[in-house]
Amino acid sequence: MEREKKPPSVHTGHRKRVKDEFLANGLNGLPDHRVLELLLFYAIPQGDVNPLAHQLMAQFGSLAGVFHATHEQLLEVDGVGYGTAVLIRLIPAVAARYLQANSSFDGQLTNTWQFRELLLPLFFGQRSELAYLVCMDGKNKLIVTKKLGEGITDAVQITTRKVLEAALGCNASRVALAHNHVSGVALWSDADLSTTMRIRDVLRETGIELVDHFIIANDDMVSMAESGLFRD
Repeated sequence: MEREKKPPSVHTGHRKRVKDEFLANGLNGLPDHRVLELLLFYAIPQGDVNPLAHQLMAQFGSLAGVFHATHEQLLEVDGVGYGTAVLIRLIPAVAARYLQANSSFDGQLTNTWQFRELLLPLFFGQRSELAYLVCMDGKNKLIVTKKLGEGITDAVQITTRKVLEAALGCNASRVALAHNHVSGVALWSDADLSTTMRIRDVLRETGIELVDHFIIANDDMVSMAESGLFRD
């Protein structure tokens, strides 16, 4: 006796339809949960991942919130395994690498917009505070950008010794500091300002000029020098 065929599931062909829609139109018109669902296809080969996409959006508030979540936070969501968490964390890391690779920065730093182009990709998607030192020669040509340290969530130490060693190690004539605020507010604290002035004074004694200190929050960047804090 021939078995009765089951009607096709409503999800039959769904994954291909979503992929075809992306290939035809990019992400234009796709809601955030559908974008996340498309990504989850590659972490979870079978089954309906739409509920998990909605659950992640509800847990972290937005697509950006999902990508900013730590590996440990992602694993706390029911249905997210090790591989899924790694794939989600990979997205902002790859995006930051892409931004760095496609920067039109030509190596000479003469204005804040060039510093912005150099620095923002370094902080893209970061959930911990980081500090960098931009080292330049006497003609403002970039020598190297050195990572000074990484804090936990909302604190990073920038020590005078680390800055001095990094600057002297590459024979820099001019340097600029940069660190991010994961709070989302690109404003310096009293501690930021006092540390900056102390570092500037020490560097001057060795003939190195601290030209600026940039505070970064998401895609916003504030210059201490442009704010008048470096006037003697």
